[in-house]
Amino acid sequence: MRQHWKRLADGVELAVNQTDKFKTGLLGVTLTIPLSADTATAGALIPEVLGRGSSRYPDMEKLSAAADALYGASLGPAVRQRGESQCVSFLCSFIDDRYALDGSAVLEPAAKLMGEVLLDPVLQDGVFRRDYVESEGANLADRIQARVNDKRSWAVFRLIQEMCAGEAYAVDKLGNADQAKVMKPEVLWAAYRSLLSGAKVNFYYGGGAQPERVEDAVRHAFAPLLTGRDAPVCCQVIAEPRGPVRTVTDEMDVTQGKLAMGFRTGGITVESEDYPVLLVCNTLFGAGANSRLFLNVREKMSLCYYASSALDKLKGLMVVSSGVEFAQFDRAQEAILEQLDEVSRGRFSGEELNAAIRTVSSDLRGRQDSQGQMEDDRLTGLLFHCAAGERETLAQAVEKVTADQVTAVAQRLKLDTIYRLTGKGD
Repeated sequence: MRQHWKRLADGVELAVNQTDKFKTGLLGVTLTIPLSADTATAGALIPEVLGRGSSRYPDMEKLSAAADALYGASLGPAVRQRGESQCVSFLCSFIDDRYALDGSAVLEPAAKLMGEVLLDPVLQDGVFRRDYVESEGANLADRIQARVNDKRSWAVFRLIQEMCAGEAYAVDKLGNADQAKVMKPEVLWAAYRSLLSGAKVNFYYGGGAQPERVEDAVRHAFAPLLTGRDAPVCCQVIAEPRGPVRTVTDEMDVTQGKLAMGFRTGGITVESEDYPVLLVCNTLFGAGANSRLFLNVREKMSLCYYASSALDKLKGLMVVSSGVEFAQFDRAQEAILEQLDEVSRGRFSGEELNAAIRTVSSDLRGRQDSQGQMEDDRLTGLLFHCAAGERETLAQAVEKVTADQVTAVAQRLKLDTIYRLTGKGD
């Protein structure tokens, strides 16, 4: 695999992973802005409205037919959160030229189609079509309101809201349902123009085409975006809890309790020297079927229906998520903290450590087998100027992690906030 990077203008970058490993190519464009309650709803709604059609293909039927003509290319929007930034993306997957029946180029027409969708939308009275804005606003509101239906992810969502209250990280990347329902075409159009002129822009391509050819396709299809812009991307990292541990409890009509616990990592993020150690520590403690939370708290003690931990590598957080009986909240919480204390004291075997190292290194290398995951990693690396996309280098660092390093990192993990979702009246 040959990696290529080039600055096309201030705040505009192109990354190419040239590889013959896949039968398809992936082209993506991402516009990144600070995550804010004032702009999040519009940021999430814009790509959905754009995806309804362009000036040349003014509805989804015609747009779908245009993509089908490119050997069944797939073109779709995505809204992602990276730290305290909102990333508005369009991703297009299409057959590599090597497999086109007549040897025709697919990259260039795919890039042109993406450019038309992003930069030449179908309009009504100089702004977005009202019916598109209203229908997609209703759809977005439904998505936001449906979050509560998955109680496991809802508990983590609520934990983050409470733990990071006052921080941009707590803002929902999809915005606010009430705002989405009443969004006006004129307001959304103004937000769209602001996004085009002010966002940081990252282009990504993975596939067999030469970097020079990719750059030429991008320059032709996205020329209006290739203007300089001052678009810094940052994420506030709070190393330690700002006060005593808080416990927040919500009551809902549920039959199973949810216990979520948020930890600060002592400032360790993907940019830190200790990040490979944190990955191993997290896996040994709570990520995976060989972790201490799974083997002890769930299997041996039978205190949880599930129990696992996950990291946010940009914000410096570790979150434990578990499902418990209402009567077992205190005991499960105690057992989870006991397992972390065991790790921080170095009370784990060499076999446990090696299993965690193998799991992490295998997962990291496995991400190179997916076009989508490689794009996701490269985007993070470019936005935050870190080695997030260098999975082989990171895997090699993981394989050198020692028990003493894991113990030291575990001691830096500090409990910040506890969230409990319990039944009404329990």
